[in-house]
Amino acid sequence: MDMQPLYRRLADHYLDAIKAGSLSIGDKMPSVRSLMRLHDVSLSTALQLCRHLENDGWLEARPRSGYFVRQPRRLPLAPSREPSTDQPLDPAQFVGIQERVSHFVTQSQRFPIHCNLAGARGAPALYPHEQLNLIAGRVLRSNHHLLVSAGSHGGHMALKTAVAKRAVANGMVLSPSEILVTHGCIEALNLALRAVSQPGDTIAVESPTFYGLLQVLESLGLRALEIPTSPQTGLSIEALELAMRSYDNIKAVVVVPHLQNPLGSLMPDEKKQQLVNVCEQHQIPLIEDDCYSALTNADVPMMAAKAWDRGDNVIHCASLHKILAPGMRLGWIAAGRWHHRVAMLKYAQSRHNEEWSQLTAAQFIGSSAYDRHLRRFRNLLRNQRERTAEAIARYFPAGTRLSVPEGGLMLWVELPEQVSSTTLFEIALREGISFAPGSLFSNLNRFDTYIRLNCGLPFSPDLERALKRLGQLTAGQMQ
Repeated sequence: MDMQPLYRRLADHYLDAIKAGSLSIGDKMPSVRSLMRLHDVSLSTALQLCRHLENDGWLEARPRSGYFVRQPRRLPLAPSREPSTDQPLDPAQFVGIQERVSHFVTQSQRFPIHCNLAGARGAPALYPHEQLNLIAGRVLRSNHHLLVSAGSHGGHMALKTAVAKRAVANGMVLSPSEILVTHGCIEALNLALRAVSQPGDTIAVESPTFYGLLQVLESLGLRALEIPTSPQTGLSIEALELAMRSYDNIKAVVVVPHLQNPLGSLMPDEKKQQLVNVCEQHQIPLIEDDCYSALTNADVPMMAAKAWDRGDNVIHCASLHKILAPGMRLGWIAAGRWHHRVAMLKYAQSRHNEEWSQLTAAQFIGSSAYDRHLRRFRNLLRNQRERTAEAIARYFPAGTRLSVPEGGLMLWVELPEQVSSTTLFEIALREGISFAPGSLFSNLNRFDTYIRLNCGLPFSPDLERALKRLGQLTAGQMQ
C-alpha cells in the first residue's frame, strides 16, 4: 500500500507533468477549486499539493492570481535515503549518551561561535515578544499577589482551558481537568515514561531521534530500542510490529508524528491510525510528542495520533517552547488512564509551574493573534528553509543528500559517505560554526554521516558565508 499522503501523490503527478513539458515555465496551475473538483479532494489537500510544489521551488504564488510554474531556484539534490529495515534491532542498555552530549556542549563552549546552527528554535525576533510583554504586564497589574502566592497543582485552569479548546482542531476531545501543565515537553515525556515503565524496561523510539529523549531514557535506567524511521513518512510500523513480536518487555513507544526531530518527517493520517491500533492491540502505551505540528506548511491543523485513541492508550505531550516562547518553558500532558499517577509524579518531581507565564500564554493562544503569529512564523520558516537548502545545494560537495520537510525549524542533511559529522563538528567549531552532528541522535552510531542544521535564524549574508564555509570544510574531509 502506498503510504504517501494523498497531496504528495497528486504533487508528484503534477511534477511529472512539469518535467515532461506538459506544464511549461510560466503556465498557470489549475486553481485550488479546480484541483478540488478534478481530484475530488478537500481544500486542505489541494492547498498542501500547491504549497508542497511551491516549497520545492516548482511553483510560485502570485497575489490574487494563483500558482504558476517556475524554474526551481534550488539546484538538484538527491533526497534523503529511506532507512534499511533489515538491520538487527538492538536495545541499548547503557551507551553513555549523557557523556556524548556533555562533550558536545563542552566543545561548543570552548570556541567563540558566530554562527550557531546547532539549536532547534527560532530567533527571538521571530516570536511575538512585544505582544507577550504587554499581556504579561496586564496580567501582573490585575493579579497583585500573583508572584507571592502558591500556584495551582496541575496548572492554571485558564491555560488548560485554552489548550483544550485548541486541541479540538487536532481531533482531540480533552477536558481541562485531563491536562497537566509541565516544565516544557521534556518534563512531560519524563513523567509519561516514569508512569508506564520501570528501570530495565525497553522503550521503542524512532531512529534517529532527539538526543534529549535518549538522555531521559538513560537517566531513568531504560533501554532504547531504535525503530527505523523514514524521512518522509515517519516510524516504520512494520519494523515496530516485528520488534513487538521479538521483545516481551517493550513498555512504551515514543513517537513524534509531525516534523520529527531531526528528520522533519510527517506521518500520514492512515499511518498514525495504524500506529495507535497496533499499540492498542499489544497493550503498549503510545507516548506522542507533538511539539512541532503547528509549524507545518499546511494552514489546516494536523490530526494528533490521540485523535484515533479509543482505548485511552495514548499519552499526548506538547509545549509552546518551539512555536511561541522559548523562554516560558511551558508544556502539558494529557495522560489518559495514567492521569492520576502522572499528577502524583509531577507533584513529587517539581510541584506546580509558576502562573505568570501560564496566564500570559492562556490569553495569547486564546486569541486570534496566536493564529496570525503562526501564519507569519510558518511563512518566515518556509523562506529560511528554502534559502538554506539552496545554499546547501550550491556549496556542499557532490553526494550530499537532503529532503526538505513540509515545515519546521530544521534540516537533516546527509553528507557524502567519506565524511564524519563528528570530525567535521570539531573542525567547524574552530572557525566559529556550530551544528548538531548526527552521532547525537542515536545510540547505534548509524548517523555519523548526517548533520542537523537550524533554520530558525533569518537568512543573511553572514549565514550564507557560514554555510559556504561549512560546505568547503565538508569537501575538505573527502580528500
